[in-house]
Amino acid sequence: MTTVQTKSVVAASKVVVKPKVKAKTELKPAAKTVATKTSAKPVVAKSAAAKPVKAKKLKMVRDSFTMPKPEYAVLDVLKLRAAKLAMPIKKTELIRAGIKALAALPDATFLAALRAVPNLKTGRPAKN
Repeated sequence: MTTVQTKSVVAASKVVVKPKVKAKTELKPAAKTVATKTSAKPVVAKSAAAKPVKAKKLKMVRDSFTMPKPEYAVLDVLKLRAAKLAMPIKKTELIRAGIKALAALPDATFLAALRAVPNLKTGRPAKN
């Protein structure tokens, strides 16, 4: 007998809940359309006339590499050197500046710089 009573209560509650949901959904779209019609047109006109064409942001690439500790220590020395020259710099900026400097070298000097760097075994270093 209790199961029959719960079914009727559940059925009755469903009927009550449905009209409330319908009433809320009917009001919301009407308010949204009014707001978008009044605010969208002036904003588009102002932004199109005031803003010039923006340059696209460059995509960044994240990478990792392995280098000997003495060469890595040179990065800190160069960072301190830049700071003394009133140009504090990050490791990333320092490496990018080095790449630009290498790219500007003539071929003979570039090859000499490449030959001065020993080849390393690729991969992660062993844990000690």
